Formats: sequence, structure tokens, C-alpha cells
Amino acid sequence: MTITQFDPVAYKRATTRQWQNAAKAWSGWGETLREWLGPATEIMIDSAEIREGASVLDVAAGAGDQSMQVADRVGADGYVLATDISSNILDHAAANARANGYGQIDFQVMDGEELMTAPERFDAVVSRVGLIYFPDQMKALAGIHRALKPGGWFSAIVYSTPERNGFFSIPVGIIRKAADLPTPAKGQPGPFSLGQPGVLAALLAQAGFTNIRERTIDAPLNLPRASDCVRFERESFGALHEMLKGLGAEEQANVWAEIETALQTFENGTGFSGPCELIVVAGQK
Repeated sequence: MTITQFDPVAYKRATTRQWQNAAKAWSGWGETLREWLGPATEIMIDSAEIREGASVLDVAAGAGDQSMQVADRVGADGYVLATDISSNILDHAAANARANGYGQIDFQVMDGEELMTAPERFDAVVSRVGLIYFPDQMKALAGIHRALKPGGWFSAIVYSTPERNGFFSIPVGIIRKAADLPTPAKGQPGPFSLGQPGVLAALLAQAGFTNIRERTIDAPLNLPRASDCVRFERESFGALHEMLKGLGAEEQANVWAEIETALQTFENGTGFSGPCELIVVAGQK
């Protein structure tokens, strides 16, 4: 059996390409993202002690939905810098912010592992399901710690374990089997890389954060049908397409059909409710 060496540079290039391609679709699902992740985002904002007038850095901001939630909290006198590795997705984030009247958010293309911000610039830093995809999570945390003012807070949302996130882990498992892909080695980035209880909290402690707290949240993805979940993931989750790229068109279509059948398990009398469990971890500088 051939062991493939993990290449963080190639991985990051692929990740950037995925989000460049998926940017429009991800932005288009903004209403679904708000309904699904909005309550957990409020907890993340609370955990970061974000108040009116605060200056906040959003790492891996995506299409900016959570950036706008942060802007609601800091108000007109506050400031939010939304950063992401993908220029395309930040273009959509900026357009979304303008369309909704947010003038206190700036947008800057920036690698979360190479934060080019002034030291001790921000009252708080947040990251919503972004840190999990960083090859060097400790380097990212060191940069976040450096960007915070003394006493400032960092708060992040990550997925918990695959067993508690069937909406995503089931498609990943089906694709991995169909494409004959190996299970990621321990320490590699991915959706569940920080999912075990205490893992992210331990990394925060190692990076110099104190007063660390952790909270687990049930956050089901509710949609009309399983087919809607498939469409959401097929349009917006670039990593799944990367996993499928070795298969032909017909094989890929068969895989998506298998995924839809498997996800129909989560349909009930009122719609589709895909299991999702999130962990919110916060620490203070």
C-alpha cells in the first residue's frame, strides 16, 4: 500500500482553488447558513466578550455572514476586519455587507496562518468553522494571540466528531470509499480535526491563552428534503469535489445518488434534519 506524504503547500493551494470556485454558491446559501449557524455564532460572539464599539478580526470569514453578525454587536462605532484566503469569496462578502448597509466592515485577503495585522490591534478575534482546515493550527493560533490586545478574547466554532455530524460525515465516508481514498492521518486538517472534546482547548492553552472555556451545541441542519442537503453540499463544499475528481462523470453521479439515499434517513414528517454538533471554544490573552 502506498503512503501519500501530506503536502501542506499543495493542500493550501487546493483549498484556495476550492473556495475560489465555490464562492458564489456559498454566498448564495447565506440564508441557510444564518438559520443553521446563526445561533452558534451568537454564542461565539458572546464567548469572545464582544461589545459595542469593539474592534474584531474575523479569520476565514467566507462570504461574511458571521462578520455581519459581529458588526451587529459592535455597532456603528465598532470595526470588523474580515479576512480569508479566497479573494472571490471576499468579493461576495463585501457585496453582501454593502447590500445590507454595513459600513464598519473591511475585507482583506489574508492567509489565516500568516496574519499580517498590527500586534495587539483587536479586542477580539473569531473564526467560524475555519481553523479546522488550517495545516498549521498552532501557527494560526500564535498569530491570533499576537493580534489581540492584552485581555482580549479569541473564540472559534468547530465541528465535533464524525459520529455527531452525519449531515457531512456520511457524504465524506461514501465519497472516500468510492474514490478509494485513505483515512486522513492524525494531525492533518479536515472537518473533524478538532472535534474531540478538549483538543482545541488544549491547543489554545499551548498557544498562551488562559481562562479557556468550551461549550458543545446541537445545531441540526434543517432543510425541506435530503435532496436539498445534497444540493447544498454539491454546490458549496469544494472539498467534496476535490475528493471526487478521480472519478468519471457517471461514477460521480452515482456517488451523489448514494449520498442522497443515505441522507434520507434524516427526513421526517416535517422535513430534513441533518445531525450536526458544534463546539465553541474561547480563550483570553
